[in-house]
Amino acid sequence: MQSTITVRVPASTSNLGPGFDCLGIALQLYNDVTVVRGRSARLTPMMHESGQRFFEAAAVVPFKFSVSITGGVPPSRGLGSSVTVRLGVMHALNELTERKLTRAQLFELCASLEGHPDNAAPAEFGGFTVARDLESQQFSVSARLHFVLLVPDFEIATVRARQVLPSRITRLDAVESCGNACAITAAFASREYRKLRGAFVDGLHQPFRRKLIPFLDRTIAAGEAAGALGGFLSGSGSTITCLTLRSPEKVARAMLEAAGGTSTRTIITKADNQGTRVLSIRAPTG
Repeated sequence: MQSTITVRVPASTSNLGPGFDCLGIALQLYNDVTVVRGRSARLTPMMHESGQRFFEAAAVVPFKFSVSITGGVPPSRGLGSSVTVRLGVMHALNELTERKLTRAQLFELCASLEGHPDNAAPAEFGGFTVARDLESQQFSVSARLHFVLLVPDFEIATVRARQVLPSRITRLDAVESCGNACAITAAFASREYRKLRGAFVDGLHQPFRRKLIPFLDRTIAAGEAAGALGGFLSGSGSTITCLTLRSPEKVARAMLEAAGGTSTRTIITKADNQGTRVLSIRAPTG
């Protein structure tokens, strides 16, 4: 007897420049994860690991299941694609086992598997989130704010992106980054988005990841010249995000032009304030 659950999980753009490993925003860009109980199928290591961690945390006897994924979240582009898989699997298994775990517990499981919470928090809870270890706060984001994503045709593995980071930074860089991260949080909490201008500058990771995305700075500058409030490397890349209150198509064209001969595409979207949700449940018949 088979039961089927489909869960929708939003993509997320994280770090927001100086908010390294703690700030993130859920986007209206989704993966739908369908889990079928009782169907044996070969799972990817990530799917298998997510299932095993759920069974352990929920104290549930493991059972066979299959997973299929549809949607528009590009993998390994700094948009939280791995989180959509992990949360999708765990939420579906939670539904199949009578909701043994809370949303907060599912977030904690996902964040521990990811190694950092900045994508897991917005994908789980929606909106703009501030995550401090396994604690998070969520703020809804106005539909007035557009997110313009420049998505290159090359992937960047998170492990590789972390390898280029230095073990030390200067005190001045740390202070500037801390101040900017606080300013970003205040702007989203108050919805005074115009105060985001100039706040995405950071000294924690972007200066060192430029070598991986050589057109990063000029793409952000072009977006700002076209009217964007600012821009940043999404997660560990390769996607570049610009935020704007007006003319998102103009910002997208400017970003594309600045990327030059690199094969890229743009996505214009808004924030998702709901987070992960169950789309459908099909109980066994017969």
